[in-house]
Amino acid sequence: MPARANPIWPDEVDEVIGGDLTCAVAYVTPARGAVVTAVAPIGLRDREAGTVGFTTSLGFGRKLERIRQEPRIALAYHAREHGLGDAANERYVLVQGIATFQADPDRDYLENEIGPRAARFVGAPRRGVFWDRWLRAYYADRVLVTVRVERMLVWPDLRASGPPQVVGAAAPDGPLPLQEPPSKGTGPRVDAVRAGRRVAALPHRLLAYVGADGFPLVVPFDVAGQDADGLSLETAAPLPSGGRRTGLVAHRYNAKLIGLETRQHTGWLEVSGGAARYAPHTEGGFKAPANKTLLLLGNGYLARKNLEKARKEGRAAALSR
Repeated sequence: MPARANPIWPDEVDEVIGGDLTCAVAYVTPARGAVVTAVAPIGLRDREAGTVGFTTSLGFGRKLERIRQEPRIALAYHAREHGLGDAANERYVLVQGIATFQADPDRDYLENEIGPRAARFVGAPRRGVFWDRWLRAYYADRVLVTVRVERMLVWPDLRASGPPQVVGAAAPDGPLPLQEPPSKGTGPRVDAVRAGRRVAALPHRLLAYVGADGFPLVVPFDVAGQDADGLSLETAAPLPSGGRRTGLVAHRYNAKLIGLETRQHTGWLEVSGGAARYAPHTEGGFKAPANKTLLLLGNGYLARKNLEKARKEGRAAALSR
């Protein structure tokens, strides 16, 4: 792993990290692909210590398993809507670093530190006998993920166009090596036309792949078209030539995250002659209602269900060890 760079980022970058309502976390799969998904960072960062963070639930613990196996992750601060910072600050900030977490949540820290922080972004939590029980897996079993920053790449606009400013460790030089194609082939394994239309309909779209030093890289993209063979993608940031396993997420969200939609894929990216084609292999996603009560009922149900499954399969205990 790279040596500790101890970067201290400038004020305009701190405003982005401290103010964005949502960001995207990308982590590495055992096959050296990348998965990217949206999270709520609630302004977690420590400039003097050189760390940023986010929280997740043990009930949605698959990402924690992957991070435990490979702690090199990336956070993409890519949207300004409904946040606490200056909407005119259009910097796209990509943080690469080493992630750690404790699977046994510190109740006092969750209650006294995470709770008030989250309330600034998403509103006060529901309280009472029913809500305390129903949302226990979602609120009380949240896990703090701390990322020791190794490098920040800062672009001047949210399309990530032009060369980025580098804060911290120098970015690796040279072309990115090709990856071996999957044994099941590189073509689409889900309906690519449907996937392309759904992704194109959402305002925020991000592509993630593993860089030369093992850290994920995450860039915004547009969908130029789709057919049975895959999606045609366009990016302002240059993509590496050749083929590689790549993750994709597209999403939208409302104020305080009351109402959101996300589409997520893993697949194969092929770049040749400046043209980028993406073949989706897996798909997932959800659409949450723009009603806080219904949203909390759904969050509580999913967190309880997933946490129960993780405990039955021994995955929750394994994370604690």
